Amino acid sequence: MRLSEKIHQNYFSLTPAEKKVADHFLWAGTDIIYETMNDIKQKTNVGDATIVRLCHKLGYDGFSDLKVEVAKEDYSSNVHQTAHSPYASIETALTKTISTTLNKLNKDVLTEAISLLDQAQRIYIFGVGGSALSSNALESMLLRVGVRAQAVTDPHYQAQLAAVTNSSDLIIAFSLTGRTKDTLEPLKLAKNNQAKVIAITTYPASPIATQADLVLQTAVDDFLNGGSLVGRLSQLLIGDVLVYEYEKLHAKETMTAREKVVRAILNKRKQE
Repeated sequence: MRLSEKIHQNYFSLTPAEKKVADHFLWAGTDIIYETMNDIKQKTNVGDATIVRLCHKLGYDGFSDLKVEVAKEDYSSNVHQTAHSPYASIETALTKTISTTLNKLNKDVLTEAISLLDQAQRIYIFGVGGSALSSNALESMLLRVGVRAQAVTDPHYQAQLAAVTNSSDLIIAFSLTGRTKDTLEPLKLAKNNQAKVIAITTYPASPIATQADLVLQTAVDDFLNGGSLVGRLSQLLIGDVLVYEYEKLHAKETMTAREKVVRAILNKRKQE
């Protein structure tokens, strides 16, 4: 039974506070997948206990269990609806990821992130597993506008670098869930050394996000699509926006850097 059906079936047995949360679930639909308990508390003015109690009344073990089931419903629905065009569900997911990611971006936070990029003497980009691909991509994107950064995707090397960071260093950390232990532990070391941290994650209240000075929010969890192109797209899009905003503020310098990079590539091709 779908979440909406469970809510309608049990609605009149819910308390007023639980009905507020249930109404939000109905209104939000599949967007619940990307929300945290804190998001719902802010939008409904209820406490953790009310949200958890409602989840139990609806037959779920907790809020995380509810989100997993909603994600499964949404995934199955997309697959069945596009049986005549097997790739339409992928197109829909990618399009939704782009719009949701852009809607979650905060202009003020982006401005602060650019300021941290400007102030940093050294920039490291942490990411492991699938997020390592996004780390390497952002390193390349930044280099093309004249910003030298180092992608660090080995957990042991992350720990070594974090141990010798200082207040002049900036770490950009990728983690969809915000709970990747291999990235979290080095970030704790870096924060103890006063390094600045930008977290790129789905959850602004996650352990990695709480170590960060700034959080740029992705729109995909690891429920069903974390390892897919959808998860990487949200991370790469944020990286692209970050570079775009940096380039707007440093138009002359970044154009010079782009020209140098292009000329270097063209010269290399001539030699091959």
